[in-house]
Parts: sequence; structure tokens; C-alpha cells
Amino acid sequence: MPTELEGQIERITYCNEENHFTIAKLKVNGRKNPVTIIGNLFSVAPGEILKLNGSWNFHPKYGEQFKIISYETETPATEKGIERYLGSGLIKGIGPVMAKRLVAKFGDGTLNIIESDINRLKEVEGIGDKRIVMIKTAWAEQKDIRNVMLFLQSHEVSSGYAVKIFKQYGKDSIKVVKENPYRLAADIFGIGFQIADKIAEKLGIPKDSPLRAEAGILYVLRQFADEGHVCYPHEPLIEECRRILEIETGIIVTAMEKLLSKKRIVVDGQYAYLVEFHISETGIADNLRRIFDVSKNIRQFQTGKAIEWAEKNLGITLAGNQIKAIEDSVDKKIMVITGGPGTGKTTIINAIIKIYRQLGHEVMLAAPTGRAAKRMC
Repeated sequence: MPTELEGQIERITYCNEENHFTIAKLKVNGRKNPVTIIGNLFSVAPGEILKLNGSWNFHPKYGEQFKIISYETETPATEKGIERYLGSGLIKGIGPVMAKRLVAKFGDGTLNIIESDINRLKEVEGIGDKRIVMIKTAWAEQKDIRNVMLFLQSHEVSSGYAVKIFKQYGKDSIKVVKENPYRLAADIFGIGFQIADKIAEKLGIPKDSPLRAEAGILYVLRQFADEGHVCYPHEPLIEECRRILEIETGIIVTAMEKLLSKKRIVVDGQYAYLVEFHISETGIADNLRRIFDVSKNIRQFQTGKAIEWAEKNLGITLAGNQIKAIEDSVDKKIMVITGGPGTGKTTIINAIIKIYRQLGHEVMLAAPTGRAAKRMC
């Protein structure tokens, strides 16, 4: 069961700028020493009050830690807390010195002044119109972050995913999520259909929503892709989507037509593809045809004599299946050589390369690793 914890941030020990994974010290009433908290915290600062939901863990090296699932932030109420908060650098235009001046002037009402009567900051030495604009902009940005985080976490979106959503959509996050939470699955790495579907459910989007049906079809096709299928028979796909999404066939069919019109999927013959896989598959086929047509211009030669020459040049005797592979390279033009380690694949490639270079052809090679590249010469 999640545990609640409330306290004031004493210091930020570590923060990853990419995913905002944070390690911080939290001062909690009733505890002598600050508590170590870990989790995704977006744009928080010393002095802020946090209401956390999470669980206690014990790290073998660092000891007791509180792992954050979700959180809410509150601006500090005491003068000391406000000074630390404003002096943390979170609000552009206010540093430690200026924070001290502001609190000395306005006391515990400083944050209310910034929120509702910001021009009064001119009463403080060193603040002019330019700095007020800077502070106003930064304050509005922080307000947007708070609103987005509160909205997402009130719909049971974890702090980690909430950070990703805000980084993707910024102040438009609430609008995007309300209009179509399934966009998250397409736009944000790590948020798949199932997570987006849970968020949609919390927002009250019905199970038979067209948005859900479209996103569900894409999800099912991606699941098949993860199993190695670049496409799937059209009719069985409809049935599989109906089973997984638990909605009527008619809704699935309509959603597929919509995805076709949006060019998100392609139906080619009896098979349905995600559009990117259809482009890849047809592109590969077209390139293979092009290579095959060009390869017809390669000079013909007697394979027997060429293989004898390659064996002498390499100082080896080729096995029967290796000789067959070299002969096929002449007749077939395009081939795939497979086999486990030590079965002679590199020897076959080297023999083919040497033969064609000897005939005056230019040979181009590519390899996924440097080690493999060095072995092909």
C-alpha cells in the first residue's frame, strides 16, 4: 500500500536533466534527520513543501529512502522557506541576494505579491521593468507545471510519466490529454497503448470510443511486429482487435477505414501493415529488383577456374557448400549466407570479394561492427 509523506525540501542532491529523476533531502516533522526521497520530480526547489505518495525502501549503501509514485507541491509559507525557494534559481530573475531583499520587504506575503501585484517588486532595490517581465514569465511557467502535474497525478498518472508528458507538450499537456490521451502512445517513448488506455479510462473515455479503436488497432499491429510480423491477414486482424479491445466488429472496421484515410495503415491484398513497415518492405523489394537488374551487367566468368584461383590466393581448400555459395553468387546475384560461428561465412565472402576484384569490379562492403568490418577485406 502506498504511504503518504509530507515535508519541506531541504536540498536537491541530484537531478537528471533528461528524465528529472531526483534525489533530495526532505525535512519531515517528527523526524530528527532529513528523509532521502527519490523519484521523478519536475522543477522543484529547496523550500517547497511536497505531499508525496510512495513507499519506503532500504538501499544497502545509502540506507532508508522514500520512493515517489506521485506528488503535489505547495509553495512555502514561512519567510525562511520563501527565501530558500526564491533563491534556489527556480524563478529566473531572482537569485539568493534578490530573494533576501524581497522577503525583507514583503515578508511572508512575498509570493502573493509576485502572483497578484508583481509591479510592487519595483519597491525593491535592483528590480526594474525588464526584471519584472523575466520574473513574471518564469512564475507563469512554474504555475503551468504545477497545474499540469496536479491534473495528471489526480488521474493516477505516475510522476515519471507526468514528467515525460510535460516535456513533450508543455503547457498544452492538459488540453492534449483531455482531447486524445491515446496520442501519448504515439508521441512519447515508454508510454504504450495500455498506459494511455488506463489514463483514458480515468478521464471517462468510453471503451467503444473511435479514438480507442484506432489506437488499439495500431497497438495490435505493433504487438505482431514485436513477434516478427511486418503485416497480418486483414480479416483475422479485425477479429484479433475485437477480442483484445472487447468492442464490436463494426467499430473496428470503421476505425480501420479511418486509419487508412489517415495513411497510418496500408491494406495490400489480403494483408494489413503499419505504413512504415509497408514502406520498408516494398522499398526493400524495389531495391532488390534494381540490384538484380544492374548485376546482369557483371562480367561472366568460369567459376571453376575462379574458385581454383581463390583457393590458391587464400591458401585454403574450400568445402563443397562454400564452393556452391560462390557459384550461386554468380548465378543468383542476390543471396543470404547464414550459419553459426566458425562455419566459414567470412571465408566465402572473402573468396567472392577477391574474385570480383580480380575481374576489375568495384566492391562495396558494410558491416554492423568494426570487428566484422576488419574481417572482410
